Amino acid sequence: MLIVLIAWLYVAVLMAAAEAMSPQGTLLGAFFTLLLYGLGPIAIVMYLMGTPARRRARKRAESAREADAGGEPAAAAVAAEREEP
Repeated sequence: MLIVLIAWLYVAVLMAAAEAMSPQGTLLGAFFTLLLYGLGPIAIVMYLMGTPARRRARKRAESAREADAGGEPAAAAVAAEREEP
């Protein structure tokens, strides 16, 4: 899927370059072409594709919090005294 996003961005950059070099085109038009045809759709697609990973990370964090909430410390806060024989 990453190759599709790279190809999409490549085409959007070429469209922006064509807009900037056109006799009727402007740099502002090229900027908005890059923003609205390139970066905007890529940002939306990447956000939507990352949803399952964010959901898994949230569940992992919640389960880690529940495991730590047992009430018992993980280790003794004070080292035990050593008795001499």
